[in-house]
Amino acid sequence: MFDNFRGMGRSFWLYTTGRWISQAGWVIQDVAVPLYVLDKTGSGAMMSLFVMAELIPRLLVNPIAGVIGDRYDRKKLMYGLDIARGVLLFGVIAFNLLGIYQLLAVQMAMSIIGAFFSAGIVGMFPDLVEKEQLARANSILQSGGQVLRILGPILGGLIYALGGLRLAILINAVSFFGSGLFEILIEYHRETRELSGLAEIWEDMVEGFRFMRSSRSVLILVSFGILLNTLLNPIFAVVLPYLTRIELGLSAIQFGSIGTAATLGALAGNLLIALKLGERSEDFLFRAIFVQLFSIMCLAFVTHPALGGFAYPFLLAVMVVGGFFNTLVNVPLFTKLQKAVPDEVRSRFFTAMETIMLATTPLGMALVGPLLDALGTSVIVLALTIPSTLITLYYYLRFREAVIAVGSELVGVVP
Repeated sequence: MFDNFRGMGRSFWLYTTGRWISQAGWVIQDVAVPLYVLDKTGSGAMMSLFVMAELIPRLLVNPIAGVIGDRYDRKKLMYGLDIARGVLLFGVIAFNLLGIYQLLAVQMAMSIIGAFFSAGIVGMFPDLVEKEQLARANSILQSGGQVLRILGPILGGLIYALGGLRLAILINAVSFFGSGLFEILIEYHRETRELSGLAEIWEDMVEGFRFMRSSRSVLILVSFGILLNTLLNPIFAVVLPYLTRIELGLSAIQFGSIGTAATLGALAGNLLIALKLGERSEDFLFRAIFVQLFSIMCLAFVTHPALGGFAYPFLLAVMVVGGFFNTLVNVPLFTKLQKAVPDEVRSRFFTAMETIMLATTPLGMALVGPLLDALGTSVIVLALTIPSTLITLYYYLRFREAVIAVGSELVGVVP
């Protein structure tokens, strides 16, 4: 089975190694920045401001980033923007830009650069491996990221304790330079058609959304993903922290272990796809969704008196199972779309889809938050998972063949 890894090719491993290096630095900084902000301000509102400073700029520039990702050399965008992020962070250290509002501006700049970087790599990655290896390639890439998410909080906390935010930023800056060096060596060539005027930007932006509508099977799969994301994301972002800290009263270490359990489950799922299932993982998409929904629904019963002292172990088991099957859903779904969307519109398509998801996610969170105190987590979880299950059943009965067909052949670009 390890022969499959060797068959991925040099460019794939250069890309993957570069991504892992930059992710390692980013995970460390992502731990250090909240600690620094809380140490300096003690303000939860300021923490929320930092989250919004990353979310809103990305939401605004995503459609334009998709145009750039399709029009210009993706490889140059990739290593150029990684090096640019390294230069920016070295500048933060050199000029001591560590004030709260200075860091807020840096957060916004990193978000904008990250949007253009992501638009380039999402269009580039499917061309680095053979079509039949794409599911395995996605799993290998994600597996490394999940290992880093397990180790990152420990390393980030240790580095912050030893050298503060300055050391964390320095490590992240070096990681972006290291990533850029690997990416320069990637062999990737495609015809580009650069913009001749600003008027073309709007037309190209619209084309990303237009393509989404042009293929019935792609539109079905995208709408399905957006509906489930809108309903289920608040459970993990809002309900789960409330359940663990308020209703169960778990310690900070136990709270952290919940996320680690989900990541371990996801890592196991990715290893299964990478080592065994490969492209066949797409055949299990709906079955994986139903099992994942059942595992999420189990969160409604964590606080049941019958569990008593077993509530915490039960919650850990639910998170491991949920993380495992979440991977068996997300990797095949994303792989199908990578196969279905042609190169010339790929960046615009995926940034358009991400923009819709970013825009709809806060809606669910805004509704769920105020209801938690009044209704409790059990009612909220059931109120979100039961409709999700019914939606999945509807898509399975009505559109199963269309969903399976996504990625079986390329869909033409809308003229």
